[in-house]
Amino acid sequence: MQTADNKPAMTRLTYLEALVQAQIEEMERDERVVLMGEDILVFGGDTVVQRFGNNRIWNMPISEGSFTGLAIGAAINGLRPVLDLTTASFIYLASDQIINQASKLRYMTGGQIDIPIVFRCCMHSVGAKAAQHADRPYPFFMNVPGLKIISPTTAADIKGLMKSAIRDGDPVLVFEDPRLWPLKGDVPTDPDHLIPIGKADVKREGNDVTLVAIAGAIRPTMEAVNALAEESISVEVIDPRTLKPLDHETIKSSVAKTGRLVVVENGHRVCNVGAEIAAVMAEEAFDLLKRPILRVCAPDIHVPFSPALEKDFFATKERIITAVLRLL
Repeated sequence: MQTADNKPAMTRLTYLEALVQAQIEEMERDERVVLMGEDILVFGGDTVVQRFGNNRIWNMPISEGSFTGLAIGAAINGLRPVLDLTTASFIYLASDQIINQASKLRYMTGGQIDIPIVFRCCMHSVGAKAAQHADRPYPFFMNVPGLKIISPTTAADIKGLMKSAIRDGDPVLVFEDPRLWPLKGDVPTDPDHLIPIGKADVKREGNDVTLVAIAGAIRPTMEAVNALAEESISVEVIDPRTLKPLDHETIKSSVAKTGRLVVVENGHRVCNVGAEIAAVMAEEAFDLLKRPILRVCAPDIHVPFSPALEKDFFATKERIITAVLRLL
């Protein structure tokens, strides 16, 4: 749909509303799409059941390894499951099924089996969820061939990428940050609004420093960038949107302009996305850099339960500003 001035028609939605809308539209488009997960009826699921029926909304017991295996089997046999694992730390319990089955079966069967499945999970950074409920496991799965991973930061992007993930023939992991759920944005009403997996987006153009923000780290990043702009410091902000495959070319093009790179994320420092980006930029864009690459991320310790300690555990506006100023 388009407006009278030939622009795409838009509606104002929160991040979570856009994500749910993507699922509903894909279920209407393709009867093979089913929703599965823990407590799926608690979060508005009753309305979806009334719309699609019990045979397409499956409320699963708290047994992640078991129902993940069931979902993979359903995908092999022609369905397109969207599996909600709720808290991201629970994905560890399903990791054998995801890594040893979902990621490998196409390869091991010479392309005879497709695994069109989407895994959703939430990365909590506030609310004193404590160590066993507050991890960011996406680097763990970036090391696995055969998986695609998305973690966009805006309502329009989560809708477009979620729809692309559901239509994809490979297993796709969606890592959501609940701090982004209430944020509103303009979202195209077109049911075929798709964003390609593997393409980053420049959220703000700048000339002095390139700042790559991962998932929920976009919130303190934009606060820091706005504060730096008041000091006439121009920062370019890139949202990778897809963590695997990473769009290195967009980052490299920005580094060619600014000569300086900071990566901000809430994952632990060792072997995180920032480490991967820094390694590739050092290999492929070293001559473009004026200063060393910096990372702002969580320390290599478990997430504390204490709200006072949790408050400054992840990337903050102040730490991001310090990193940018260090490069300048």
